[in-house]
Amino acid sequence: MEVFEAIRTLLAVRRYRDAPVPPPVVRRIVEAGRLTGSSKNGQPWHFIVVQDRDMLSRLGSVARTGPYISEAPLAIAVAVDKASRFGVSDGSRAIQSMLLAAWSEGVGSNWVGFLGMPEAKSLLGIPETMELLAIVPFGYPADPAGRGKKARKPLGEIASRERYGRPLD
Repeated sequence: MEVFEAIRTLLAVRRYRDAPVPPPVVRRIVEAGRLTGSSKNGQPWHFIVVQDRDMLSRLGSVARTGPYISEAPLAIAVAVDKASRFGVSDGSRAIQSMLLAAWSEGVGSNWVGFLGMPEAKSLLGIPETMELLAIVPFGYPADPAGRGKKARKPLGEIASRERYGRPLD
């Protein structure tokens, strides 16, 4: 899938078919995160690939905003180095790369959490020097994805030319 088309059509997926994500696709998703640019090439992240049904269920039970993790065949937890000034930004960039790489393979996902997940952090054995930024479940959408049907503000409302308030047109 062409990159702009992936961006245009990417939607949050919270219900997944009972079908595993093949190992080459899992690797490609993780590689997309690894290859993402980071401030000063610091790469302040660590990706934990979770496919064990019991662990997915446990993560779903402790992630308040993402109980559907328990239904996904795959989740990737993204931890960032607390000492990195750009850890949250860089980790967020890596997550977006993984979301787009997955979507290009027909795999849906959705970002769960944003810091402050101590139970999940403990379950995953993440050290104190790292913070759990998010858990991203992945799987083939259970429902038709409706590619590209997004409610977005018009470009003229959110973009300006040269200075704030000058229409981009």
